Amino acid sequence: MTGAKRKKKSVLWGKMHTPHWEDIKQWCERRLPILEWAPQYNLRENLLPDTVSGVMLAVQQVTQGLSFAILSSVHPVFGLYGSLFPAIIYAIFGMGRHVATGTFALTSLISANAVERLVPQSSRNLTTQSNSSVLGLSDFELQRIGVAAAVSFLGGVIQMVMFVLQLGSTTFLVTEPVISAMTTGAATHVVTSQVKYLLGIKMPYISGPLGFFYIYAYVFENIKSVQLEALLLSLLSIVVLVLVKELNEQFKRKIKVVLPVDLVLIIAASFACYCTNMESTYGLEVVGHIPNGIPPPRAPPMNILSAVLTEAFGVALVGYVASLALAQGSAKKFKYSVDDNQEFLAHGLSNVIPSFFFCIPSAAAMGRTAGLYSTGAKTQVACLISCIFVLIVIYAIGPLLYWLPMCVLASIIVVGLKGMLIQFRDLKKYWNVDKIDWGIWVSTYIFTICFAANVGLLFGVVCTIAIVIGRFPRAKTLSITNMKELEFKVKTEMHDETLQQVKIISINNPLVFLNAKKLNTDLMKIILKENDSSHPLDDASKCEQNTLLNPLSNGSCNEEASQPSPSEKCSLLLDCNGLTFFDYTGVSTLVELYLDCKSRGVDVFLANCSASLIKAMTSCGDLDTEKPIFFDSVPAAISTIQSNKVSWIINLSKVSDHSEV
Repeated sequence: MTGAKRKKKSVLWGKMHTPHWEDIKQWCERRLPILEWAPQYNLRENLLPDTVSGVMLAVQQVTQGLSFAILSSVHPVFGLYGSLFPAIIYAIFGMGRHVATGTFALTSLISANAVERLVPQSSRNLTTQSNSSVLGLSDFELQRIGVAAAVSFLGGVIQMVMFVLQLGSTTFLVTEPVISAMTTGAATHVVTSQVKYLLGIKMPYISGPLGFFYIYAYVFENIKSVQLEALLLSLLSIVVLVLVKELNEQFKRKIKVVLPVDLVLIIAASFACYCTNMESTYGLEVVGHIPNGIPPPRAPPMNILSAVLTEAFGVALVGYVASLALAQGSAKKFKYSVDDNQEFLAHGLSNVIPSFFFCIPSAAAMGRTAGLYSTGAKTQVACLISCIFVLIVIYAIGPLLYWLPMCVLASIIVVGLKGMLIQFRDLKKYWNVDKIDWGIWVSTYIFTICFAANVGLLFGVVCTIAIVIGRFPRAKTLSITNMKELEFKVKTEMHDETLQQVKIISINNPLVFLNAKKLNTDLMKIILKENDSSHPLDDASKCEQNTLLNPLSNGSCNEEASQPSPSEKCSLLLDCNGLTFFDYTGVSTLVELYLDCKSRGVDVFLANCSASLIKAMTSCGDLDTEKPIFFDSVPAAISTIQSNKVSWIINLSKVSDHSEV
């Protein structure tokens, strides 16, 4: 009897743990997104635009790699490695098809704190000046890249731990105003760190709380030591970069390939510096020797991991948040999905594995991602093609960059941060939508400026949570105790076979960053179900339940929605009577929902809207002004709809489903 029970138990255990091929395939596609899109890659349609985008991206990767390596206080050649290996890893594991991973200004700035603290410039004379076996670099340079690689390794480990803990679902706490303010503040820090190169001033490394102000105080105290040649060359480079990039942006629809002004400027400046011998004649600082080739892998120094823990957390959080925002933006733009947890894994591996190849911390950059947009990239093949050209630079062209002036490189960094710096314009938008979000943006920016990007990010998240917790208890929510179903028909003869169905759904909760994503998901489920259905209209007499949307709850439509006939057109009427307050994330979700439905041929109307909601939605997005979409009440909206002289079926279902946060 015992043997039979044991045999039965072993059979059940075997069935439970026997992996099926389909399960393995789904797991591999989920964890290796390249297996999903690579087999479906269309060579004829996608290879040419991906190749063009890859060439243009390689120019950005090389220039930013050199720039951000110097920003990270390591030798420039390590920035080239940081532009190669992370891009390959992310192309395999990442889900953002238009995200260009590589060196990143914010993570470089954070890792520079650890490098300058553990291996300061003053210790250069104390280290052996003999060339090591690694690319002929000094021990001082190897110690510095060892610290930066340790920050990258530990930051990647932290991101992978967050992936294991499935913390991607908590990213909704980082709202758009917080990300915008943090990245703008960090970009201001980066510009400040390049002032010494733009002006040609020799100055010590300054960091820590209020270091931003100490840098400018030092500059004004030593204003007489400004190198006029470096200043003029910096101004000329910035003017050329801004003008050409603006012209590229203005005429990008008329010209197929934009001018790679960064590459042209680097070649021209290096050639001019070589011909005039600016290094010795004017004392102009240049990049210096860049060795060719890739050294054999070496593990980061594990004995200093505890000393770089603070910087590693900053790299993990800031790099992930900035990269995820770009991935989600590209997914929204090109209609595909991104798994927040998978991005933790992708960026974690993009930091851990390259750290064995002398790479600085990596993340996705706004300038490179925008470049992929403008050049028409289709997939991550563009990033892989760019890696081929980066390899060519590493093995062949790198030593030719010896004469590149540092002030020109600093100018490229500053102009490349334009996309982040112009986010100051968002302040007007936040003021019109929600003044509390405006206050969060300003305070987060101030904290980032005064302390660091990771401190500003944490402050913004804590501040946002505290404000929402304070606002939710005061919210007046509409609660209906009994489920009511109302169905009626208004017949006017125009087209016998054309019927339109209007779904009226009540939103009875505040719409903020906590529940905006759930609201959008539930509404899109209803719309997609209507568009994909093919049952006759008579089935609508059966039970249909449009759940009273409470995006904070786990419930959605539990009953099968009515199935209109293929000739029907579905419209959506949102009753906003219970929408007591909102923030920028909630309003932008409503605008995106309206535009998405419009592209699908679904009309969206809003009733019982407050004046502040109408103003916020008008300021937030480009709405259709040809026909009214805002109404004072549901009957007023229905009367307007009936005036189109088409047969309507209006289903109104309300269910009380209010949950507390």
